[in-house]
Amino acid sequence: MGDNSGLTEPAMDFAQIIQTVTLYAIPVLFAITVHEAAHGYAARHFGDNTAAMLGRITLNPVKHIDPVGTIAMPLLLYFATAGTFLFGYAKPVPVRFGNLRNPKRDMIWVALAGPGANLVQAILWTVLGYLLVAGGVEERFFLQMCRAGLMVNLVMFAFNLFPLPPLDGGRILVGLLPWRQAELVSRVEPWGFFIVMALVITGVVGNLWLRPLMSITGLFIDALLTPLRLILF
Repeated sequence: MGDNSGLTEPAMDFAQIIQTVTLYAIPVLFAITVHEAAHGYAARHFGDNTAAMLGRITLNPVKHIDPVGTIAMPLLLYFATAGTFLFGYAKPVPVRFGNLRNPKRDMIWVALAGPGANLVQAILWTVLGYLLVAGGVEERFFLQMCRAGLMVNLVMFAFNLFPLPPLDGGRILVGLLPWRQAELVSRVEPWGFFIVMALVITGVVGNLWLRPLMSITGLFIDALLTPLRLILF
């Protein structure tokens, strides 16, 4: 019989891709759903009911999924780049900052709510991983899903804090700056997405912002959970 490795290897690659997509599906859905719901909840808390009236303060992922940004674009990029480059986005929760009781101050808390939710999820996925190992669970799929959950939320936490509108970090910066400087920064928003994409593609965001902040946050989580780790192991 002839060598059929040329037929089996692509099948293995495809199987690996499917496994990776399956591993990340649940963490990604939780990450984007809780992130967006947190924005809506914070906005309602500080006086804007827009998201609540539109049914966006919910843990139903369907309400937050953007067919292009959440599904089509990440899958297309994953297959096109063999997993080396991924980018996606959820349907943003509508917030009318003018409805907030103190718009300039409260927009900081509304913007922080999303990345804050991702930080909490990163901690919870790590705790779950510890508990599975301590409980003697050896199923690689679940352990890898916990690592995927940690990674996804670290990426979302760090990326969304990049200080350029319309990202959460940009809104935080606008809220912190004096009025004149804040107005100048806010004018970038219509082109912000394209600027961020250019910085991502050229590696500026990854090398100078994403990786350092993810590393620092990972060290913080590790230090925070040291007592639990000592108890379990």
